[in-house]
Amino acid sequence: MAYFDAASAAPLHPVARQAWLASLNEGWADPARLYREGRKARMLLDAAREAAAEAVGCRADEVVFTSSGTRAVHTGVGGALAGRRRVGRHLIVSAVEHSSVLHSAEVFEADGGTVTRVPVDRAGAVDPSGYAAALREDTALAVLQSANHEVGTVQPVAEVAEVCRAAGVPLLVDAAQSLGWGPVEGPWSLLTGSAHKWGGPSGVGLLVVRKGVRFAAQGPVDERESGRAPGFENIPAIVAAVASLRAVRAEAAQEAVRLRELTERIRTRVPDLVPDVEVVGDAERRLPGIVTFSCLYVDGEALLHELDREDFSVSSGSSCTSSTLTPSHVLKAMGVLSEGNVRVSLPMGAAEEDVERFLAVLPESVAGVREKLGAPAPETAVRAEELVVDSLGKRCPVPVIELAKVFGQVPVGGTVRVLSDDEAARLDIPAWCEMRGQEYVGEEPAERGTAYVVRRVS
Repeated sequence: MAYFDAASAAPLHPVARQAWLASLNEGWADPARLYREGRKARMLLDAAREAAAEAVGCRADEVVFTSSGTRAVHTGVGGALAGRRRVGRHLIVSAVEHSSVLHSAEVFEADGGTVTRVPVDRAGAVDPSGYAAALREDTALAVLQSANHEVGTVQPVAEVAEVCRAAGVPLLVDAAQSLGWGPVEGPWSLLTGSAHKWGGPSGVGLLVVRKGVRFAAQGPVDERESGRAPGFENIPAIVAAVASLRAVRAEAAQEAVRLRELTERIRTRVPDLVPDVEVVGDAERRLPGIVTFSCLYVDGEALLHELDREDFSVSSGSSCTSSTLTPSHVLKAMGVLSEGNVRVSLPMGAAEEDVERFLAVLPESVAGVREKLGAPAPETAVRAEELVVDSLGKRCPVPVIELAKVFGQVPVGGTVRVLSDDEAARLDIPAWCEMRGQEYVGEEPAERGTAYVVRRVS
């Protein structure tokens, strides 16, 4: 089985396994106690904190270990907002942040705060000027990921951090996806990470709060982890997490070159091998191991099952793979095709022959899914130079398939009106128009669902 979903969870690094097993005998006691076993545990914990601080580029007393990356985000966002409550109750986030950030923002809004969501371009990147424009006198905190978890686009963190520093606003950086590749540059104020993203064990998160940043821990607190992460520390897991971070950093420069070549191979060859494909994310400013593409006329879940049968583990941001049947918020914010979406995220050590085999089986897998979907007979009625396609009750990619099948029946200048009640159509029909060079006129209310109007220009 070729595991190509490292952006979700990287395989446990051998060093992490060794460090975890070695520390089980020494790190089981309470590090707050003064007897011998407690002192041994404290030494392991202190050494891990020092090593983590060195990797991040901060002071050891600024590092807190949490029970997960998500917990680190929730604690960091909540504590920073509470600490600066007198300044105001305004939060800035990007539209493509991880769900842990967006959920924190939703809770903040529900409690009476205001949130500005900075848009991204079609490559998934924010413009620093967007953060500059969003800053207000009552802004308590800004949040920006270091790199996107779905498409791999690297964000201009250093530039945004400078903008925020000039305004006296702390910036929290979610560095979960990038920390294994190197430290985050720029004058950021808070930072979070997650060990299972870089080959450490799950259940270990990292929160860094720079000295001088106003911070008020929320909820019950105790004396552990500066009062910011209550509960008994999982010392063996923490030791393993930091050991693996140091190990992957030592390999990062060389492995980045190799993985970039492999992902570039996928980026350039997939559109040649499979028709009607959109490769998404920034072509240059991206993480070494992530490449994402979307296939027209494909059910994302069905495609993932086909690839799984071929022994490939990949993930997707397609609406079809979600229980909510709504597109990925990242793809939606980018305005790119969501149907048939595949994210390939190569782990360190990924084999070149596995990538070649993936490229060999992908065309047949996509063709098989498209064939199974067939060509659903659309209900059409001709009105002068307009066709009406009734796709109500049908999920994407069916509305797009039906649009494509009848589009040739209208003359240049004519329109097709697609009726759909699937939210994914709002994203995928405009994306189809951009890929095909046709004009997306817009959407109009309908008796049921929404009418999406497309004009033929060629």
